[in-house]
Amino acid sequence: MADLWAWLLFFFMNIGLLGLVVYQIMCLADLEFDYINPYDSASRINKVMLPEFITQGVLCFLYLVTGHWVMSLLSIPYLYYNVRQYMERQHLIDVTEIFNMLNWEKKKRLIKIGYLMLFLFMSLFWLIFSALEDDDHFV
Repeated sequence: MADLWAWLLFFFMNIGLLGLVVYQIMCLADLEFDYINPYDSASRINKVMLPEFITQGVLCFLYLVTGHWVMSLLSIPYLYYNVRQYMERQHLIDVTEIFNMLNWEKKKRLIKIGYLMLFLFMSLFWLIFSALEDDDHFV
């Protein structure tokens, strides 16, 4: 039963991460279509960068602690990328360069969405699998 609760937590954490990245893409799209000014767009994106990094780090740690080695190993590249961006101080968007980097920033976030969607589907699969496995024990 604990495995079921763990996968449920992982699933909702993945949804949260996905929501943060989709929010960032929406801010960039609003900037591209001139619905928002560069300062507001950059400040909104920069506000959610640290929560995204922390949530992903906690998720990777929880995979490791709960013994889900494959998921932990698969999440290490994303964690490494986030840590590297943070250590090099490239995780925040510069207001003065946001228009020059707009396409690259959108591509980065689309790759993140693809990666997170893979994790979301894998978490959903293991959530259903563990629920069915626990159901067999009660019969």
